[in-house]
Amino acid sequence: MDILGMLSNTASWIISPTTIAYAIAAVGLSVHFGYAGLLNFGMAGFMALGAYGYAISILSFGWPWWAGILVGAGASVIFAVLLGIPTLRLRADYLAIVTIAAAEILRLLFTTMLFDEWTNSADGLGGYHDSFRAANPIPPGEYGFGPWMYNEKDWWVRIFGFVLLAIAVLIVWSLMRSPWGRVLRGIREDEDAVRALGKNVFAYKMQALIIGGVFGAMAGVVFALPSAVVPGSYVTSLTFFIWTIVLLGGAATVFGPVVGSVIFWVIMAALDNIIPALADAGILPITNIQAGVLRYIFVGVALMLIVIYRPQGIFGNKKELTFVK
Repeated sequence: MDILGMLSNTASWIISPTTIAYAIAAVGLSVHFGYAGLLNFGMAGFMALGAYGYAISILSFGWPWWAGILVGAGASVIFAVLLGIPTLRLRADYLAIVTIAAAEILRLLFTTMLFDEWTNSADGLGGYHDSFRAANPIPPGEYGFGPWMYNEKDWWVRIFGFVLLAIAVLIVWSLMRSPWGRVLRGIREDEDAVRALGKNVFAYKMQALIIGGVFGAMAGVVFALPSAVVPGSYVTSLTFFIWTIVLLGGAATVFGPVVGSVIFWVIMAALDNIIPALADAGILPITNIQAGVLRYIFVGVALMLIVIYRPQGIFGNKKELTFVK
């Protein structure tokens, strides 16, 4: 086995665009679940709206890349409002069912031939990178060291992703230290008590859904920047991965989702290297295809163990989680 190659490949995921995108989405889900107590299982839908809004704005309307980001964010706001009006008064378990269904309906709409002119149906969208790359301030060449050697295009995607992630973390940190954040925590703990104090619980929940949804859309943009927008990427398992990241780092924390994303994808990359190598060496009696499936089994088992033995995550406070009271 090429140990050094495996370590290099695993380490490269620490600052990969995928890791950054999932971290931003996890920060948004932390607003939904960790702070507001909303069981949102539709984060994949928000990410899809961000990615499609960005790509369609550039390809179909010729708008600049920054306008595409605003369109993706606006689409997520509209989706949050349409989703929240009929659902935010539901109990947590019903809310989870509705949100996961809404995200799947949205994904299927992107694959239908009805919108093929804009979405290219199941084939997805590509070739929208020129305007973003034209704004790249980094001179041509390769920069970095060790496993983190990238050209100017790859660094531009990563730097931009880190900027969006830093903004998301700063916004959440500021909001949760404000009176608005304290009311949101109160709603998570006992919304009837907050309602008795004269607060509009529905409005606070809607605001939290919108804010977290916008972060999800920004994650979708970062996710789409280095590659293409393919509807098959925004399946339910994407949302489950984000939930794993949030629970791993700590739901009601600011930096927990960021660290959780790094740990999650480093482990996934390590398993993606180790399990096939063990299979090729004859240590594991499985094929390479089965090895790819096995790592998802490990992730599922890890998620169950986290919920059972440390539901507050690495940085979380067990007292702040409503589902472990």
